[in-house]
Amino acid sequence: MPSSPPAIIDNLPPWGDPWTYPAYYRGVTLRRVLAYAIDLLVIAALAVPLWLGLGLLGLMTLGLLLPLQALAIFLLPFAYHTLLIASPRAATVGMRTMGLRVMSVAQPLDAGPAHAGDGRPTLFQAMIQTVGFYASMALTGSLVLLVALFNPRRRTLHDWLAGTVVVSHV
Repeated sequence: MPSSPPAIIDNLPPWGDPWTYPAYYRGVTLRRVLAYAIDLLVIAALAVPLWLGLGLLGLMTLGLLLPLQALAIFLLPFAYHTLLIASPRAATVGMRTMGLRVMSVAQPLDAGPAHAGDGRPTLFQAMIQTVGFYASMALTGSLVLLVALFNPRRRTLHDWLAGTVVVSHV
């Protein structure tokens, strides 16, 4: 008799099964929306001094460095989300406030010394998640978030692409 295929993740964490551990997924969708609203406020608070400082620098260089201002403001949300999701806390300021954390489902908890077996996403996964989020939001106007309503882990399209899942930090 043929044996069953090997599991993709050998060391499945407790939050891996939404039916056995529903507490990790209860209310995640609404809290993600609220977390993003908080993140927008934080990004705006960072963008204002950045805009003013680079605008002043642009004026002092007679407009030579003004393109740097637009580039920095464009890259700020990408850097904010990517670096904070890949950080040891694996969450943005809004996610922390709402009690959420991003976890990697693409690697087992004993993935090696890079993350010391904590299950958090890599920098590359965080980058894919961030770019996927902003691209899907721009293309669908938030309709892509409906994907989360039709799967038990409440994963969105950018979560699937990055191999991540957002769970309650219990």
